[in-house]
Amino acid sequence: MRVNRRGLTAGATCLLAGAALVATAGLSAPAWAAGELNLYSSRHYDTDERLYSDFEEQTGITINRIEDKADVLIERIQAEGANSPADVLLTVDAGRLWRAEEMGLLQPVESEVLAEKIPEHLRDDEGQWFGFSKRVRIIFYDKNDVANPPQTYAALADPQYEGMVCTRSGSNIYMLSLMAAIIEHKGEAAAEEWARGVWNNRARDPQGGDTDQLRAIVSGECDIVISNTYYFARALRKDVDGLSGSTDMIGWVFPNAGTTGAHANISGAGVVATAPNEENAIRFLEYLASQQAQEYFAEGNDEYPVVAGVELPDSLKQMGEYEEDSLTLTAYGANQSLAQQIYDRVGYE
Repeated sequence: MRVNRRGLTAGATCLLAGAALVATAGLSAPAWAAGELNLYSSRHYDTDERLYSDFEEQTGITINRIEDKADVLIERIQAEGANSPADVLLTVDAGRLWRAEEMGLLQPVESEVLAEKIPEHLRDDEGQWFGFSKRVRIIFYDKNDVANPPQTYAALADPQYEGMVCTRSGSNIYMLSLMAAIIEHKGEAAAEEWARGVWNNRARDPQGGDTDQLRAIVSGECDIVISNTYYFARALRKDVDGLSGSTDMIGWVFPNAGTTGAHANISGAGVVATAPNEENAIRFLEYLASQQAQEYFAEGNDEYPVVAGVELPDSLKQMGEYEEDSLTLTAYGANQSLAQQIYDRVGYE
C-alpha cells in the first residue's frame, strides 16, 4: 500500500513509465492500470490500516491512498475534473457525501450486496454513497453534579441547565448535522429556539473537539456535553489522556428514546464519477460491508457497525442498547446551509 498524507507518491517503477503526473500533484496517470484502487480518505485512524491491508490480501488490488480533510478532498476531486485518478471518496458525515453528490462528483452504484446489507436510511436512494459505520451523538454528564440529566436534545435548552452545557462550535460538521436533523423533525423556528437556548445554557464558549468536551466534565468545567459515542467508548477500551481513569464519573443518555431516537451519523463512501477503476471501487465498497470489515470498524475505532448481526466490542456493549433515529441522512446535507444560518443568527460561535 502506497500512502502519503497529502498526495500519493509516484512510486512508479511498477507503473507505466513516463506517465505525466496529474496537474494537482499526487497520483500519477498509471493509476488506470488494472489491479489498483485510488482512495481519497478523510479518515485518520491508524486502526484502518488493517482494514486496507486485508482488502489487498483478499483481492490482490493495491490501494493507493491520499488522506486529507474531507472538504479539501472534495475540492481536489472537483479541480481534477475528468482527469481525476480518484476511485473512491471515503469520509465522515453524511452531509459531506451529500455535498459531493450535489457537485456531481459521485456516480450511482448498483450492488445487490450493498442494497441488502446497508439500511435504507443510511445510504443515498440513488446509490451514490453508503454508510459503513455509525457514530451516535449523545448527551454525557457529570454523575456527581447532575441529578436529573436531560433525556432529550430539546431539554439541553431548558433554563434549568443554565451554565452547565458545553458543545463544539456551531460551524462543526457534527453540530451542523444535529441541527439539520432538528430542522427536519421540528421545523426552522423550533430549531432556532433550541439553538438559542443551548447557547444561553453554555458553561463556556465552544472550543475543542469531542474528547475535549468529555475532558471538561472530568476537570469540572462542564457538567453536560454533547459528543459522539466513539470518543467515550475509546476511553473505556484504552488510555486517553485526561479521560481514562475518570470514566466512572461520567454518565450518558441516548436521547429521545421512545420518540425520534438518538441522532446517528456515518462514516461512508461513494464511487467517484470519473473513477478509472470502477469495478475495483465497487468491490471495495462491498468489502466495507463485509462481516470482517464491519468488525474492524467496531473493534478498531469503537464505531457502531451498520450491518445487522455484527457483534459489538466490550466498549460499546458497556454503553448499552439504544433507539436510533431512522431519519434519512440526506436531510443532513439538504438542511446544512440553513443549520449554519440558524447558528449564526443566534450568535452560536
